[in-house]
Amino acid sequence: MSSTRTADRVSAGDWPRIVEELDAYGCAPTHRLLTAAQCRSLAEAYDQATRFRATVDMARYRFGSGQYRYFAEPLPDLVRELRAALYPLLLPIARDWAARLGRPAPWPDTLKEWLARCQDAGQARCAQILLRYGPGDWNALHRDVFGEAVFPLQVVVALDAPGADYTGGEFLLVEQRPRAQSRGTATLIPQGHGLVFTTRDRPVASRRGWSAAPVRHGVSTVRTGHRRTLGLVFHDAA
Repeated sequence: MSSTRTADRVSAGDWPRIVEELDAYGCAPTHRLLTAAQCRSLAEAYDQATRFRATVDMARYRFGSGQYRYFAEPLPDLVRELRAALYPLLLPIARDWAARLGRPAPWPDTLKEWLARCQDAGQARCAQILLRYGPGDWNALHRDVFGEAVFPLQVVVALDAPGADYTGGEFLLVEQRPRAQSRGTATLIPQGHGLVFTTRDRPVASRRGWSAAPVRHGVSTVRTGHRRTLGLVFHDAA
């Protein structure tokens, strides 16, 4: 897939609906971003160790159970193109959220400029990951924040088909609401589709205007089969 075709596929979604769902729930499913063949190709890349800079065994660090790998630079073309195509569509949402919360909006118009700012802040390591879960594996609730430079939205893309390749394994998002009980959302992501979600918090209306509701995400226990996903983060790691 050329970069132009990738951008066209990404922009063809119902982005007004995605914006509405992000405002309502802190996450929003996308349309199909990858073909089944592209999903298989990325999933199979997991076993090509030279493509990655690090491997994390989640049980070792008490992150849950399963494994993920950080891509090395240069990124595979498809990963690089997806990330570049998504950034300008997520940028207006990020800026709007910052305005509601009275925060700075340090994100420039291009991903290249933003990643240069991450590097200047001491965050120069690739944070794009492939995750692999088998039966009994899960991911603890967490946030993907690696330093001061943070983009407030990220995307996960499913490389396997729920119900066919695995059962269980719902994407979990838990929001701590102001002066209320936490609220959870569980989503099964179709193969090749994405889910946009907040990195650490989101604006919610309150009697005083807007408040920041802290949010964490994770994955429920995989019951059968194997679940593999691509994680796209729009800031780099320290």
